[in-house]
Amino acid sequence: MQSNFLKAKLHMACITQAELWYDGSCAIDADLLELAGMREFEQIDIYNVSNGERLTTYIIAAEAGSGVISMNGAAARKCEVGDRIIIAAYAGLSDTEASTHKPRLVYLNQDNSVERTANTIPVQLAV
Repeated sequence: MQSNFLKAKLHMACITQAELWYDGSCAIDADLLELAGMREFEQIDIYNVSNGERLTTYIIAAEAGSGVISMNGAAARKCEVGDRIIIAAYAGLSDTEASTHKPRLVYLNQDNSVERTANTIPVQLAV
């Protein structure tokens, strides 16, 4: 049996463009894709922290080093330039694979530069 686990995420990315009449998808700086272990045409979920919208689309590569995060096609109606989003990719893993799996987590600044990377999330403490 396989279960879906977080493979990678770009945390708090900032939308730099919204192109309604471009091929649908989400364009992501190729350097960020490589760092997160994400690939062009891979399915992703996008969680818009700024407005609560959630959607599923796929990745296309944007120019390396550009910092571009562009919502394209119908997805452009779910956001505005400047919105902060979480981009997540998932993988189907067996119980054996899941026991050693570590996601690739990339935390971004407002200009989409890398703040830090990690492969674990701290336990959330009760308040």
